[in-house]
Amino acid sequence: MRVITGIARGRRLVAPEGLDVRPTTDKVKEGIFSAVQFELDGAEVLDLFAGSGQLGIEALSRGAKHAVFIDSSQRAISCVRENLRTTGLERQAEVISRDSYDFIKLTSKTFDIIILDPPYRHSHVDNVLPFAAKKLNEGGLIICEYEAEADAPAAPEGMTLRKTYKYGKISAAVFVKAAAEEAE
Repeated sequence: MRVITGIARGRRLVAPEGLDVRPTTDKVKEGIFSAVQFELDGAEVLDLFAGSGQLGIEALSRGAKHAVFIDSSQRAISCVRENLRTTGLERQAEVISRDSYDFIKLTSKTFDIIILDPPYRHSHVDNVLPFAAKKLNEGGLIICEYEAEADAPAAPEGMTLRKTYKYGKISAAVFVKAAAEEAE
């Protein structure tokens, strides 16, 4: 597992062992970030269910201004911190050990891009999407990764599905929140 491109290109990342963590492959990561490359510059990013933090780190490496990493596992949080040190991106990051649902429901922060890559087979994406949509800035994006055999998640209120992508056993959906004048 490595950072694909940007200022931390090629840096190796670690992943927590023994957890319900399946690191996103380079092929999937490249596809996802190619789809959102023009929205990354200066973006505020939330990596919810962070695991190793590799998706938020990829966003930072490619030009995001700041990223918040949330995970309830101490092993995952340790990996995120180590990966941020390895990439030299720790000054642009905030790492929080907290339940992802609690965080997204209670935070007053808003984001330009929210990355959802939760453990599969638990309906996390469908359950957290409505809360994530409320924490998204106008014109912002939510990127969801899910099992290819599962149905694509439904667009939350106020958002539209930009596109879905399929990479073998993994699918991704990108939702966009309309700007206020577009929504009227």
